[in-house]
Amino acid sequence: MNAPPALERDLCTCGALRRAARAATALYDQALKPTGLRVTQYAILRILDRCGPLPVTRLAAEADLERTTMARNLDPLERRGLVRVGTGENDARSRLAELTEAGRATLAEAKPHWQAAQEQLAQRIDPDSVRSLAEALRA
Repeated sequence: MNAPPALERDLCTCGALRRAARAATALYDQALKPTGLRVTQYAILRILDRCGPLPVTRLAAEADLERTTMARNLDPLERRGLVRVGTGENDARSRLAELTEAGRATLAEAKPHWQAAQEQLAQRIDPDSVRSLAEALRA
């Protein structure tokens, strides 16, 4: 049932997008539950797999996260042995994150679960619409 026109006009776009993002995150987190990963952790492992070892600052930029948020996300991954965080080669103050073999194995195990969530979401929302929305908001 469609909302009355006055209600549609008063809908807060930010609130609606935040609720949608939380719902999508919950869907992915539930799908990834058997692997012990959350979708943000899965995304970090994918970035490291794609890019190789990265300074934590650059990893945060790639994931579109604040550096401190990235550090909090890396801690449980490091405790599980999925990533290794050490000092940079040229600068001991720099922290370098890299995917471990256990991280690669967990990523491979998680991929079908992530793909199932992708497909489930694609049945609800056209992927081209998602892409268009993301592009419009980045502009």
